[in-house]
Amino acid sequence: MYEVFSTDRRDTFVPHCLSPEVDWPNVLDSIRLHGHEEVRAYWARQFAAGHPLVRLEGLSLDTDGTRVVATVRPGQRTATGEEWADGTVEHVYSFGGDGLVSRMDVRQL
Repeated sequence: MYEVFSTDRRDTFVPHCLSPEVDWPNVLDSIRLHGHEEVRAYWARQFAAGHPLVRLEGLSLDTDGTRVVATVRPGQRTATGEEWADGTVEHVYSFGGDGLVSRMDVRQL
């Protein structure tokens, strides 16, 4: 999912990975988004402003054992190359009965 996110094919994985009622964070505006169309619009806005990158650095189960935690390093593709943040954040995924992501949260480290 992270490899595809930074490409023009990111919309193709939405129905294969995200629940139709997915609850997703909009970190730019500090609000929650709901459903495929709101997530797609948010990503389109991000890519219109620049080219965000996310590098997966690790996967684990959360302490409760029901959520997947992805440790990621955010970045940005610029005219001179890729610029990566000094630190990492955690993307915490909850899954529905259909096996698709039902919620994603971002935890600052």
